[in-house]
Amino acid sequence: MTEAVPLSLCAREPHVPADRLVAEMVPPPRFDSVRFDTYVPDPKQPSQTEAVTVLSAFATGLGGAHATGSGRRRWFAKKPAAPTAPRGVYLDGGYGVGKTHLLASLWHATPAEPALKAFGTFVELTNLVGALGFQQTVKTLSGHRLLCIDEFELDDPGDTVLVSTLLGKLVDAGVALAATSNTLPGKLGEGRFAAADFLREIQGLSAHFRPLRIDGEDYRHRGLPEAPPPYADEQVTKAAYATDGASLDEFPRLLEHLARVHPSRYGALTDGLRAVCLTDVQPVPDQSTALRLVVLADRLYDREVPVLASGLPFDRLFSDEMLKGGYRKKYFRAISRLTALARDAKGLVDQ
Repeated sequence: MTEAVPLSLCAREPHVPADRLVAEMVPPPRFDSVRFDTYVPDPKQPSQTEAVTVLSAFATGLGGAHATGSGRRRWFAKKPAAPTAPRGVYLDGGYGVGKTHLLASLWHATPAEPALKAFGTFVELTNLVGALGFQQTVKTLSGHRLLCIDEFELDDPGDTVLVSTLLGKLVDAGVALAATSNTLPGKLGEGRFAAADFLREIQGLSAHFRPLRIDGEDYRHRGLPEAPPPYADEQVTKAAYATDGASLDEFPRLLEHLARVHPSRYGALTDGLRAVCLTDVQPVPDQSTALRLVVLADRLYDREVPVLASGLPFDRLFSDEMLKGGYRKKYFRAISRLTALARDAKGLVDQ
């Protein structure tokens, strides 16, 4: 049997058309099949059942024509009248209560064709603005019926102001909003997200959001999962050659390559991959590099691409200083997701 020749992420420099960036703003593959009726509320947490009821009604209320009276807003159209009820919901809850499941279910339940609905993380939305420019992003999204933003990040004041301004323009155009939120750095120990912090940070948009608290057990108190031990370089290389559609790269080179690719293209960077194999995993040298790696980890996790690696285990990627700083939640999420993908890769060595 002929061995497969591994691909290389470092050899890829994808150029993604603007229309693809927008078309890909849908729930990630692992949330393709989620719906309100697949969400299993904890009977001890009545707020979870209430969230399903409220969001189902919110989705139903978004049926019919766009707020301007048509599916696409014309720039010369008369400004829509202010809605009589909030056209936005903010899901307020800790880790593991199913906020993303509910947000994706809202997207699926909203009676509009996919082209009139957008779903993305806060980072993906800021990357879209970076790729298209502010005015073009406003023009592109203004015809949508719903914009869902997962993990709205309150730890970057500049990006928060940018996205708040963008959302203000979209609200004026009649776009309904839904969001979940990241925690402010000083709030990480409180055990839950704070709706007041979110609403304050998005300033004048507060009146457009109905905060919806979702109680439940907080995964932060369970600690980080232990990363599986890394494999030897020879094992990783052998697995890469034995797996059709696998990539093989040296970790330090991959980090250098990520600096040359816009983060909005990291999804395209992983197109067609069945596995990512990395040798010589080392500590991430600086914060800029670390934040780029976080985005790549999110894209791999969304696409359920297993990651096989040699070198250091993934729970030693980030320094203690990084894990205590303002972006610590991002780093903990990346460790957790890469660890899960490393477990998924175990079968590549055993084949």
